[in-house]
Amino acid sequence: MRAVIGSYTIRIERRADLRWWHTVVASVLAILVSLFLVGFAFLRAGADPLEVYREIIAYAFVSSFGLPQTINRATFVLLAAFALIVPLRAGLWNIGMPGQLYAATLAAFGVAYAFGAKASVNAQLNGAIVIPLMVIAGLIASGLYGAIAGFLRGRLQVNEIVTTMMLNWAMLWIVAHMIREGGPFMGRTAEGEGFTLPTAIRIPQILGLPLTVYAAVLLALVLTWFLAKTTLGYRIRTFGESPRAAEYAGIDATRISTLVFTLGGMFAGLAGFHYFTGVPGVYKIPKNYGEFADFSFYGLITGLIARNNPIAAIPVAILFGGVSGGARFMQGKLRLAFGIDYALLGVLMIMMVAFQALAQYSVRIERAVTAPARQVGLERGESRVESPRH
Repeated sequence: MRAVIGSYTIRIERRADLRWWHTVVASVLAILVSLFLVGFAFLRAGADPLEVYREIIAYAFVSSFGLPQTINRATFVLLAAFALIVPLRAGLWNIGMPGQLYAATLAAFGVAYAFGAKASVNAQLNGAIVIPLMVIAGLIASGLYGAIAGFLRGRLQVNEIVTTMMLNWAMLWIVAHMIREGGPFMGRTAEGEGFTLPTAIRIPQILGLPLTVYAAVLLALVLTWFLAKTTLGYRIRTFGESPRAAEYAGIDATRISTLVFTLGGMFAGLAGFHYFTGVPGVYKIPKNYGEFADFSFYGLITGLIARNNPIAAIPVAILFGGVSGGARFMQGKLRLAFGIDYALLGVLMIMMVAFQALAQYSVRIERAVTAPARQVGLERGESRVESPRH
């Protein structure tokens, strides 16, 4: 794209090589612009924006209660981002994180239920046996639930976005059936939520954080290596860049699409397993389980901002994990109107995505070079020789 203004030419061109620091600068600018814009909303609500942001940071990243909450939320978002990144490397969109994480959660609690976990919080169960079985059941259930969309896409060319959205709603109501109105997983006090896991089969903690937090960081490294260094990762990337070329190379579309959605479903399942079975104060399927479906879509934004880089998704997930918890705390402490925390998060997400899109382009301003004036006359004594063609 080119525009001429006076003696200047402005060129907007797509970058041939997008460097990591372009993404960092774009993210920082997006955060600053978001804070500036939302600051007007806080002023209108009668709050000092600086005080608001100070409360958010102090709670989310400093306080002894808020920091673990930030890390746990960030882990959930990070695993949900992996659920998007793997299929997106193959050029496919996984919007089914809610359904997949619920499938894993129901399977994991189903194993606990089969061992008699509903009877009492103090039930004496062998965690060394039950916990691994819960993990395996959750991964199988979420992987199979994700594979449905991948298989339909590869075999019948059914749009994966439509399929995953429909599967989300199906699993949402299955969960409601299981935990409400006499469902098998309903809590002992009949409060419309799932039963609480016994102490013996809760995810072990290290330094006050569940093991799933450390597993998520390790998975970021493993996933980066898998996508960049393995033959299967190369096949996934090739299929995403050019399905027709991949077909000529002998890469089966059905297998690749089914595989990436299976892996994506497993990552989403780990997100659900982490929060519902590993986060202190939860250890059950809560009444507001539907909010976790909405929160999983932060993983989608995280994956896009990180440009499908699992390691780069870590700081983005921490940002959303901290802001989501800190903004809710700030809203209550300063007695601000309900929803202003969502306004902050919404503007932040929009700006992050917009600035990442802009970072793909460079702007060059060039000044036009003025050509020397054409000589009108001839000096005395000079002769002019015309070309025969004139």
